[in-house]
This record gives sequence, structure tokens and C-alpha cells, in this order.
Amino acid sequence: MSKLTPTAALTALAGVALFAIQPAQAAEQVKPNPKLVVVISIDQFSANLFEQWRGQWKGGLGKLGREGVVYPNGYQSHGMTETCPGHSSLLTGAYPNRTGIVGNNWYDPETGKKSYCLLDTSVTLAAPSDQDPVSDKNLLVDTYGDWLKAVSPKSRVYGVSGKDRGAITMAGHKADGAFWYQAGYGFNTFVRPGEDAASKLKPVAAMNARLAAEQKKKPFVWTYENKACAALEKTWVTGDRTWDAKLPRPLPTNEAETLRDLAASPYTDAVTLEAAAALRDEFGLGDGPQVDVLTVSLSATDFIGHRYGTRGPEMCDHLSRLDARLDTFLSRIGKAKGEVLVVLSADHGGSDFPERLHDEGYDVSRIATSAWLKGLNAQLRTDLSLDFDPLIAPGGIDTLVIVGPDKKTLPAAERARVASAALALVRSRGEVAEAYEINDLLTTPPVAKGTPPDAINVKERLRRSAYPGRSGDILVAFKPNLVPATAAATYVATHGTPWDYDRRVPILFWWKSAQARERILPIETVDIAPTIAAVTGVPVPAPIDGRCRPLGAGHDC
Repeated sequence: MSKLTPTAALTALAGVALFAIQPAQAAEQVKPNPKLVVVISIDQFSANLFEQWRGQWKGGLGKLGREGVVYPNGYQSHGMTETCPGHSSLLTGAYPNRTGIVGNNWYDPETGKKSYCLLDTSVTLAAPSDQDPVSDKNLLVDTYGDWLKAVSPKSRVYGVSGKDRGAITMAGHKADGAFWYQAGYGFNTFVRPGEDAASKLKPVAAMNARLAAEQKKKPFVWTYENKACAALEKTWVTGDRTWDAKLPRPLPTNEAETLRDLAASPYTDAVTLEAAAALRDEFGLGDGPQVDVLTVSLSATDFIGHRYGTRGPEMCDHLSRLDARLDTFLSRIGKAKGEVLVVLSADHGGSDFPERLHDEGYDVSRIATSAWLKGLNAQLRTDLSLDFDPLIAPGGIDTLVIVGPDKKTLPAAERARVASAALALVRSRGEVAEAYEINDLLTTPPVAKGTPPDAINVKERLRRSAYPGRSGDILVAFKPNLVPATAAATYVATHGTPWDYDRRVPILFWWKSAQARERILPIETVDIAPTIAAVTGVPVPAPIDGRCRPLGAGHDC
């Protein structure tokens, strides 16, 4: 079993892995010829997190990092680095301003309603749930799986995740199944009109029954699997709360807390990987003459990162477990009769909570979100003689929406007056690096294709997060290391900024006969889909934002 040492929690270890990789560089690299493509997204898996722990992994994560084609400097190239837009980029080859998925939520001033990124009231959920119905409807482009099915109708495409937005946006419009974990139930999916719920759930019915029986008999309790992680325990004060970073966590006091604790634990990823492997076995993915696709979005790192941060005993133990579970998963999918290509990346990065970073000597602090927005509205009320608050921030204070007293769209002239004053006010704030009105972003010409992702400016990053009718009226980039989030009982750290700690993610390609390659120059997550398409002979629709990266030697895609 993989073990992560406490020292590794405090030291960047990227260099440890490199010396073991270099001797293979002279070997000839032969491109894969897969019959099964497995694309794994680890939610909130920053390049910093990858580098911190990389030298300690002995299991599946270690195998991918030691034996594959490794791009340690991958980038989500847009500015609003959230889960839904990040996942929408992974297998479409398109930035969020093309996928239409610009945030986890957006606001429609025409109706005065907030909308979830995958909301679709024309469908229902297959199993009872408190969440709103969701589907692929809002994703405006096709995924690699859709490209594949257009030329190979017999190909199977399945997606599984701890979140609906991780399963649906990666699996695409023509998926044979997209399933996500619902704590307290099992794996759920959506049902279009005319479809049968039991039939849609059949692929995961046995898994759901087994999980329910196991949880009833012996509920999961998160204790240390890697006891060395206990060396990172410490008491913290975040906001007005004092809490202990240690395992096991205090026992929940009600059912809601029980389900919340279960989701924000390694259990979520463990069952997601089990479900993905079971789908591979059940449908013989990779066993036939056609290419099949299995997408796997692992959500626990994000849940844990938000709740406990990224540098404590919780993340230490979780990543140790994930390394071991991925090793088992790779062995199971390796039973496919055809070659298996595994791709691993992330929907976004993330940073640790400000209080711990500050304790380590970094100048990191929080912005109190409600107070910041209240201050803007108070000033605008005075300056513009308004009797209502003209700004709301339904998705976070980096995305401001201009509304009237009824929370709907203002007449054009009045909206322009408010927008001008609001933009000037936001830009005058010392904590703001840059801010732009939506129409400015929508009319800004894009940078030349091929511009390195680490070279594009903030405005270009935000332009890639701008879509008419879905983005806010003013998009804000706060200065680096100023976290626009208020600490809460179950929320201490976040992501979402246009800065590299939230944009930079690893991108790994692995297959059994691969020769280890460390490719340090930056590439983008939108390059993943055209790269997979090239090695599987699938035509890429035009236009897309990404470009193929050769997995063999030279420039041959």
C-alpha cells in the first residue's frame, strides 16, 4: 500500500521523480493503439498538489507519473476555474466560452432566476433526489465520445463521477450512460421523456444494492489508513471557528451531517472507481474491435480540499488511499482484451486555506464576500441615487450581475449607467487586479492560437470564461493570494481565480508499452481531446481551441 510521509507534506518533490524517468528518454516511443480510452479527472488536483506528493506514490498515481507521458505544466486556460467549466474543457477541445459552461451557476436577469450549469427541467432524475434535474442540454459542443460515435456507432461511452457535472460534461451528448454518486443512495442518472428510469439505472443497480448493504452493515468511518499522516495534525482558527485537523472527524449528530461527511471523504472516490471498473467488466469495454470510452471524475479531492484544505492530514491520507485504489483500478481495466490508454488531468487546481498558508509565511488573506458586495451596493446607491441594490453575485463575488429592484434586467440605458459606475468602482478597489464588463470581453479578439497558456494575460483568460446570457455583467480578478471566500463550518478553502495555482494542472498519458517522457513545456486541457482523437483515428470537428500533442516521437500526431 502506498504511504506518504509527513515530510512529503511539507516539501515539493517533483525532482525526486524526474531522475528515475530520465534514463528511458533514449528509447523509441511508439504511439498507443487503444481499444479502450479511460479519461480520469481528479477534481481540484492542482499541479502543486501533484508535485508535492508525486515522489511518494507507489501505486496507481505513481505508475502514471513514472511510466507515462507526463506534462506537469498543464493549464485550464480560462479565468473562472470552477468544476463545471473545467470539466467541460477536458474532452471537448473547447474553452468555456465555446462550451457555454462558464460557471457552476449563472443568473438569468430576464427571469430573475439562478440556474445550475446542467439544469434541465425537461428531464427527471432516475432515483429520488433533492437536487434539481440535470442533463447535457446546456453543453453546447460535442465531446470526444460524441466524435467517436459519429464514426463508430458501436462504440460504447460511459461516464461515472462523484458529481453530476463531472459525469455528464465528460461523457457528452451520446453517452450510453452517465452516473454520479448520491450519498445515501448510490449512483444516479437522468431520464429523458419516454425513457424508463429502471432501465437507465440498470447498469449500476447491482452496485447500488451492494453499497447500501455494506453501509448498513458497517458504515464507513474515516480513520487513518496511512498513520504517518497524523504528524500533520494541528488546531486551526478559520473565521470564527476553532477546529482540529485530525482523523477521525467528530461523529455527526444527524443524517444530513452523516451524508455530508461521507461525501467529503475517500469513500466517494473508492466507490466511483469501483463503479467505473464494474461498468468496464459488465459491458466488456475495450474487448471488441471498436474503441470504447470510460470517463471517471473523482470528486473527493475537491470536497476534502474545500472542507479541510490541501496540506493537512486529511489530504495526506486521502491521496495515499487514492494512490492505492487507482492501482487496483488500473489492474482491473487492464483485463480488457485491447490496449488501454489512460489519461489523467483535473478540472482546476486550488490552494490551501489562507490561515495555514499565512502560518507558513505567505501573504495570503481572505475577502469577506458579503461585506465586500454590501459595500459596493451602498456606494452605488449613494452615487447613482438608487433605492435598491443593483449588484448581486449568485456564483461568487468575482461574477457580478446588474439587476433592477425586481432582480431582473434594467432598461438598456439604465443598465449602461450602472455598469459604468460599478466597473469604475470595482476597479478602484485595492484588492482588485482587473475587472471587465461583459461586452468588452465578448468583443475582444482572441489571442493567436498556439499562444502558450502561461503567456496569456488576465483579460484573455476572462474572455475565455465569457458567454452571452450566461456570464455575469462584470467579471473580476482579485489580486493573487486574496481569497474571495468567507470561512464557514464546512468550507475553509476554495478555487476559481485566473491565477496559476487554480489554473495549472498535470496532464498524464499512460499505456502499458509507453516509454516514460517528462514534457515540461506547458500545454492545455483542451489539447486532450484532439490528442486522443489522433491516436484513435477519429476526425476532429472544426473549430476547436485545442490541438493534438504527439504521444510518439517528433511532431507526428
